Amino acid sequence: MNLHNQPQLKITIADLTDSETLAFIIPNSYIGIRTDVALAEIITDLSRSKLTNWLKEGYVLINGRQARPKDKLAGNEEVVVTSPFNEEQHAFSPEDIDLDIIYEDNHIIVINKPAGLTVHPGNGNWSGTLLNGLLYHYPELNNIPRAGIVHRLDKDTTGLMVVARTLTAQISLVQQLQERTVSRIYRAIVEGKPHKEGIINKNIGRDLHNRIKMATLEFGGKEAVTRYRVLKYFKEMSYIECKLETGRTHQIRVHMKDRGHPLIGDQTYGIRKVNYSPEVLNAIDELDRQALHAIKLSFTHPETNQLVAFKTRLPEDMRNLLKALAFNEEAEIEDEWDDEDNDNWEVIYAYDH
Repeated sequence: MNLHNQPQLKITIADLTDSETLAFIIPNSYIGIRTDVALAEIITDLSRSKLTNWLKEGYVLINGRQARPKDKLAGNEEVVVTSPFNEEQHAFSPEDIDLDIIYEDNHIIVINKPAGLTVHPGNGNWSGTLLNGLLYHYPELNNIPRAGIVHRLDKDTTGLMVVARTLTAQISLVQQLQERTVSRIYRAIVEGKPHKEGIINKNIGRDLHNRIKMATLEFGGKEAVTRYRVLKYFKEMSYIECKLETGRTHQIRVHMKDRGHPLIGDQTYGIRKVNYSPEVLNAIDELDRQALHAIKLSFTHPETNQLVAFKTRLPEDMRNLLKALAFNEEAEIEDEWDDEDNDNWEVIYAYDH
């Protein structure tokens, strides 16, 4: 589909098929305007955020090259748009992806998710997700909404997730999550020294200044409650355990940042520091993600109505960082970090203001 330069150029791409591309010339009236702003005006049925993602992913080329959203236009550029509709169409295709299955029966699957694995297809991740792997190993999940997925972990967060194998199990697990009877306990390594234990109760919503991030909000957003306690203080960091009362996007990462103790390695909410020892810096570089792991998961089994609980070992990259921190302080420390008593959650927590 080709369009000529027009003074008031307006385009829609809703009718494009998989094989089509869209080509047009930027009018001179957009000289000096940001690329994403101009394209959002010209292509009327795509949001600016989606256009920004398409620019970053190479689906929109300016004069044959990938352009940054903030680049200023000079006018008369040739724009070629190749929509990723074909990728979206195949997002729910089975793929042979290795899965670390902790437990399975005819009703549920419990998975230990590795770092780097996206849970559900979306912008920039239309394949290679946990959902694709589930559909390959459990074809019956094709008949269950979202392939039985009832909750998520961030791409670079590791640990336990439960997946439903039947519609009845999915309904039960969703209800338990809504009623906050599913216990989800995490381990994290954070900057500084937070209070020994506390409750963070602050609503979370989209950051008003950066829509791709989340933030705590005084007004609006959704209720978010995180309990935490410190397991070990180091000189400049702390090893903590968190229990989610709610399950908001990036909840632990946002709440700990709000308290002034962002997660180590968090490229979205943290601040990279370089004043650590070489051993610690090397361990952080090898971590290459936020230091967050879903270590325990318990819920009522949808079929037996019995409480079931699962626990995983702390991943090696986080263990190595803890060892580097202990080595730097010449401290003797047990290797089995995940043997800490983490069942004592009935204590009265002091509010961390």
